[in-house]
Amino acid sequence: MRPDHTLRLENVTIGELEQVSLTIASAEVVCLSGISGSGKSRLLRAVADLEDHGGRVFLGDIEQSQIAAHEWRRRVMLVPSESQWWSERVGDHFPDKAEVSGLSELGFDRQVMAWSVSRLSSGEKQRLALLRALAAAPQALLLDEPTANLDPETTETVERWLGSEIRERNMPVIWVAHDAGQIRRLADRAFYLNGHVLEAR
Repeated sequence: MRPDHTLRLENVTIGELEQVSLTIASAEVVCLSGISGSGKSRLLRAVADLEDHGGRVFLGDIEQSQIAAHEWRRRVMLVPSESQWWSERVGDHFPDKAEVSGLSELGFDRQVMAWSVSRLSSGEKQRLALLRALAAAPQALLLDEPTANLDPETTETVERWLGSEIRERNMPVIWVAHDAGQIRRLADRAFYLNGHVLEAR
């Protein structure tokens, strides 16, 4: 029997967002959209335990407050819209001895690990940030516009690869997206942040 990785938000409150309750099943993709400044990114940061918030968050039967923040963030992995790079070499940002699957699918070979971060385009950084996140073997994913800097063809390549990984790894996913076509392709359910309210679409 596969482990339960259900991600559950109970009355989460952060900023102007109040009492957001949402359950994302294992391998389910919930897309979240809304106008700029509506709180989408802050909600993801709350779920990732990167900002103080009201309410409770669970992964399976584990509550966010029950484990150390760094361990929670390893299990519930946030991929922000602007990825962070703290070392000169690409490979230094990946777990030691981790098997990095998906390199060829996303247009890279093993040599990319020796590249300097300074040579990467914004789109390459975005794809490598996704590979880095999955190399850490998370149990849930929080994706903040992960294809925003990609051309349409590469976007669909990333969607196919991520969709396969999500199903294989049985991960619940909250995916912030604005493109209606992408939401139709990906979402099991979709919600729109309208003021302080989360509306089903």
